[in-house]
Formats: sequence, structure tokens, C-alpha cells
Amino acid sequence: MSEGLPAYCDLSLPVPLDRAFTYSLPETLRHRVRPGCRMVVPFGTRKLTGVALRCHNQKPEVAVREALRLMDAEPVFDEGMLALARWIADYYCAPLGEVLRAMAPLTSEVRRDKVYSLTDKGRDAIRQLTLATSEEDAATQLLRLVENRASTATYLKSKFPAAAALLQRLLKQGFLAIEEVAVERDPLRASAARLRVILERRPPEGKYKKAERELLAYLELHPGTHNLLDLEAVVPQAGAAARALARREVLTLKVELPTVSTAQVRPRHVLNAHQQAAFDQIQAAIRAGQYQAFLLEGVTGSGKTEVYLNAIEATLAAGRGALLLVPEIALTPAVAGQFQHRFGDQVAILHSAFSDTERTAQWRRIRSGEAGVVVGTRSGVFAPVRDLGLIVVDEEHDGSYKQEETPRYNSRDVALVRGQAAGACVLLGSATPGLESRYNAERGKYTLLVLPERIEQRPLPAVEIIDLRLEFLETRQQAVFSRRLLEALGARLESGEQTMLLLNRRGFSTSVACRACAERAQCANCSVTLTFHRRDRRLLCHYCNYAEAVPKRCPKCNSEHIYFVGTGSEKVEEELHRAFPRARIARMDRDTVTTKRHYETILAGFCEGSFDILVGTQMIAKGHDIPNVTLVGVVNADIGLGLPDFRAAERTFQLLTQVAGRAGRGGRPGQVLIQTINPNHYAIRFAAAQDYEDFYRKELEFRRMMRYPPFSALANVLVRSQSQADALRMGGEIGHLLTPPPEQVKILGPAEAPMLRLLREYRYQILLKAATRKALREVLVKIRDYAVDKKWGPTALVIDVDPLSLM
Repeated sequence: MSEGLPAYCDLSLPVPLDRAFTYSLPETLRHRVRPGCRMVVPFGTRKLTGVALRCHNQKPEVAVREALRLMDAEPVFDEGMLALARWIADYYCAPLGEVLRAMAPLTSEVRRDKVYSLTDKGRDAIRQLTLATSEEDAATQLLRLVENRASTATYLKSKFPAAAALLQRLLKQGFLAIEEVAVERDPLRASAARLRVILERRPPEGKYKKAERELLAYLELHPGTHNLLDLEAVVPQAGAAARALARREVLTLKVELPTVSTAQVRPRHVLNAHQQAAFDQIQAAIRAGQYQAFLLEGVTGSGKTEVYLNAIEATLAAGRGALLLVPEIALTPAVAGQFQHRFGDQVAILHSAFSDTERTAQWRRIRSGEAGVVVGTRSGVFAPVRDLGLIVVDEEHDGSYKQEETPRYNSRDVALVRGQAAGACVLLGSATPGLESRYNAERGKYTLLVLPERIEQRPLPAVEIIDLRLEFLETRQQAVFSRRLLEALGARLESGEQTMLLLNRRGFSTSVACRACAERAQCANCSVTLTFHRRDRRLLCHYCNYAEAVPKRCPKCNSEHIYFVGTGSEKVEEELHRAFPRARIARMDRDTVTTKRHYETILAGFCEGSFDILVGTQMIAKGHDIPNVTLVGVVNADIGLGLPDFRAAERTFQLLTQVAGRAGRGGRPGQVLIQTINPNHYAIRFAAAQDYEDFYRKELEFRRMMRYPPFSALANVLVRSQSQADALRMGGEIGHLLTPPPEQVKILGPAEAPMLRLLREYRYQILLKAATRKALREVLVKIRDYAVDKKWGPTALVIDVDPLSLM
């Protein structure tokens, strides 16, 4: 036994249990394992990848299993990132293993599969030939195959067309046993189209196969880097030869990084007085090398991005790294193009539209220090930037920074904690800051920086509210577009200017109903009506993707009087084609934008003038700077206002203000027309006036009266089950557990969630309002411990701290 070396290791595993698991270390690993390294270990019948937390010689009281394999020569998580993970686990009441899984970038290095082996019962079945005829013959063949050697699910599915159903049945009958395995991927197995071949030096003398000699000869005659797919077209068997030579380190294979569109790149401009004043304060904090948080509140078109660019330049000049977070995948290509144009190969991009292999390649560039500027979405906050000196959170109010599954962290808040630990400057930017952020600036937690006007003294767009109630009284028609909006659209088409139309609702019609009995088509899995999608001729649930054909008769009363209710973006597009047959119209929503490429194609076409009108949902509302857009129309500003959620007014104000900001960003003035049936609602009135300050004061007063954030610490506790009786029982048990209510905590519920059934599960919720974070934390731990003691299922309890949605 190795003297002085640790014999045991505590690991955090990606399971819904908030505890560490101890494993013994083989002799060969004891000198190599360090906290932050990943290891493959057995867990029940599975093999899981865990993160080492502590190595020690304290022998556990119970028998422990031996770790199988070390995956990292160097720790993936340093002490700072492990400390951040512990903070997230504690603050959001989530298991540490789930947090580390969310933070781990190298998912492409491990391939998970299932291995099937024969049980004693299965062997007896083969010997007695109890399986026979047609489908049974296939089952017998599968069992005989597994009898010879254990086989993976991937292999069996390649041999048997109906393998999935066969395996499920044989498992139930007890003929097969299953084990989950984690297999390290070969990084050189990436597709040829994504690999570049580099011959950096003259090949050493040695024996080479014919294909390898031919490839080396070609590379010596054609120096530089080559795409492997292109080489396969000119050199026979180039793919296999290149991979073999790379393993022998004769040449290098690198994953080709994705290119970024620079179609929307804006020229560098001199900062105006307001921008310069804001930048001076940020630069001073960067040079001081100490943590300081700023809230940059600037009207739309005020040049916040140029301030970000200058701040990053100052950070790089100080020898430190910078991280920029943007809220959506949709924003990343445009923003990344701007930053790549300014900083070149120093920029790395991290977001989920890339493949695992591409994300891993980017992560390695960041960790090595090759990329000092990182542009990423929500999970980009965990990028291993060397000597982090600046974190920028653009559109800091955006809801997509909040993770909607465990761990339910908010990247904006994680960025602040990470920046504080790293001694970095954190810059939150928005035209419509979240109420909590603005309140923190008012209390002095953040330094408030204001950009009150657009660059080059361009005016804000003129905004007009159109009351659809008056429109109906005057026209006696229930039309999608008011006369005023149609007139403005026609004028822009005549002048060659462009228009953006917002309707934050997908599909053609929001529901289908029966005129005879009022029955509506409902999702089979969720408590929602199905949306009609005309292009696909089907009814679709936007939560679980359940679909069914449009009924010809009512399934309840057999009436043939079926009609379509409501308007979606698909119907807006059709109505536009009918009103303006010659107009070139594009639509941007989740139905037309299924990949990053689709998004870029539509947006690039609109920027280049290939389309006159762009119709879309909220993905058109933020971040786009298209000078020829002079008209923005909001088809229905009331969507979302009536939701049972205390943030409904704030979200409506932010969306309307952001989309209004797309108009008039060039040399010509902009116009915004907002259609609504609630023209006197304060969120719509203040959005039309583009008056954030008055909206903030009004909304803050409502929050103070109702004791909602920022005047309380909030958590939403949800219990769920496929059985409504079980969900109701668990909700009742939590209600009894919290009776009488703990001191300093107000409890609302248990009650049905606004959406009672979702993805086949019934849901009941308890809303907790606490005067202090400590009081809230104590109650949440009490609830979680109770669920563990009662052995509730791993997904039965959901704890959402600082929820952005109560739906």
C-alpha cells in the first residue's frame, strides 16, 4: 500500500441526492486524483461520471466500492469553481452533483449506453426452447446473441429492427439484465467535415501504410490546413489514415470551429459624452482589479454595445479575461460577429446550438488561455476564463437567464457571485432593467450608469396606442390589423422602408372550438388547449408537442360546426399576404426557426433588404440593429397581461419597450403602433411613453404593498405526480408540515398550479414569502428533508428559488 497517499475519495454524483459518495481508490490512481477531477465510478447497476471533492484516508464504516477510471489529468474545476458550485447548491437548494453536471462542459467526451446480459432465467429459457414462432423467433435470436457476449443497446438496435420493444419485453420477463455504462469517446471520431488536418513538421522515419504515405505526400506538397472531408475527395482512405497518424502524433487533427456571421457588424464610433462618462467609471474599476457591480441603464439605441466593447478592450489591456452573456441563442451570432470583428481569434463562443464536439473545442480554447473573450448564453457563466476581470450581462432582465430545470439558477446572479470571488468587474446592461436590479442600484449595491439618449442624437421613435375597442365600434369588424396600421404598412412599402410586426404567439389560431357545445380541443397530456398550425394541418401542444389532426366533427356532441379562435403569427403572415400581395414577407418564430442556420438566413435576408416585412414572436424584439426599419407594429399588446403572475406587467412593459426600440435606428425617424384593448393599463402607457422611471415607481409600489420581490425572498415549491391523488396528498403533507407557519415566512397554498397538468403530471404549489434569506432557506431545507424521509420520487418535489414564472 502506498504510504501517505489517500486511499479514499468523496465524489459528487449527478443524482438527486444531496450528499457525497465515498469510493476507494486503486493504487494506480492514488497519486493522480485531485479535487475537481472527474472519475467514472459504479453506482448501482450504472456507471456514472462524478467529480472528486476530497481525497482522504478516513476509512468509512460501511463497505465501499472501488473507483473505475480517472478522466482528467488536470482538474476540470478549480477551487474557485467548486466554491461557486457549493454556493449555487446552497442558495438554490439543489444537489451539488446536479449543479456540477450543469457546470461540466465536456459532455461530448463521455458516451452513455446500456449493456444487456443474459440472466439465469434467460439461459434456462434458451435451453428449454420456451420461445417460438415469428416475433418469438426474433426474441430467441436476440437472447442467443446476448448469450455469447453482453451487448450494447446501440449494437442490438443495429441488428434487430424491433429491438426496443423486444428488449423492454425481455427485461420485464426477467430474461435480461441491464447495466448503464459510460464510455469515453475518441475525440478523433468527429465527422470529417468538422476536422482540420495540420502537418506541422516533417514526418519522422518509420513504417507507414500505403494510404498514410499518400496522405503525407499530399500534405507535404500542399502545406497549410485542410478540411478532412475535402482530403477524402482527393486522397483514397484519407479519413482513416489521418486519424491513425494523429494517434501516432505525426500530424494534428483539430475540430473546426464554427464561423460567425458579421453581416450586422457596426463600424467603430467615438463615444459620446454619456457613453464616455459610463466607460470612465467602468475602466477605473477594471484597473483597480477589485469587484464592483454596475447597472448600465440605457435607452434602446443608446450604444450600450460600444461601451461593452471598450470595457473588454480595457480588460484585455490589463492582462485579464472577459466574459459576455447574452440571453438567447438567437442573439449570439449577431453579438458574436460584432465581437469577433473587434477581437479576432481571441473570441470563443459557447451556446447550445453548437454540437458537443464544437462546445468542447471552444471550452479547451478558453481553458488554455487561447481565447480571452467569451460570448455565451446562460451556461456560459461557467466558462473557465483565465484571470477573469470582467463579466458583462447584456439584457440582464431577460427571463432566459433563469434555468427551468434543476439546478434552477439565474445566470445574472451567478455572474455577480463569481465576479465578487474573482475580484472582477460585473456590468449588467439593459434598456429595461429588472425591478430587483434597479432597486439594488438605488440601495447602493450596484453603481447606476445612465445613457439617456440615442447615439448621434437620433430621436426615439414616436409611439401611438391604437384602441381596438374603438376600432371595432367604428368598423364593426374583428380584424387583425387596424386601419391605421394598414395605412402605415402601405406607406412603408411605397417608400422602400422596412417593418417589423410583433405577435408573441405561435401558430395560426390559438384554439379550436365547437359552436354547438363550446368544447375545445385539449392536449392529452397538459391542461391547455391545442393550437392550430395551418401549414402542418394539425393541432399542437406547445408544451409537450402532442399533436392530432383537426377534427371534422366535435368529439363531444358530433356537431360539424367547428371554428377557429384567436390569432397567431402564422395567421398574421397570411393576412399580410392578402392585404399586400406584392410584399416580401418573412416570419421568425419557433416554427420557422428550428436551427441556428435558419435564424441567420432569415435575419441576414431582412438586413440585406430581401424582405419588406418581418413578422415574429419575442425573438425579433431584442438586439437587432437594422437601420432601414422605420415602422414597428405590435399586433396584440395584451398577450401576457392577464396571466396569474405578479411579473406579468413587468414582462409586458419590457417586451413592448424593447420591440419599440427596433424602429428608427438609422438616419430616418421611427414610428411604433401598439394595438391593444387595454390602452389605460400602466404597463402599456409607460411603454408607449418609453418611460422606465415612472413604470419602475408604479410597479415598485405594487410590489411593496403585496410583499413581492424585492421586498421579500420568494420560493415556489411544486409537488407533481402522474396520479392526481398522490400530488394532492404530497401537497397536503407539506401544508401540514408548515402549520403553523414559521416565523417571518408567509405561506400561500397548497393550491393547484395555474397549469394543473403538464407533461402528464398533476401539479400543486406552495408559494413562500420570507422576510430574510435565512428564514426561507430553513423552511426549504425542512421541506426537502421531509421528502427524503418519506422516500418521495426524485422528481416529485421541485424547489424554485427566486422564480421568474409562477405558471
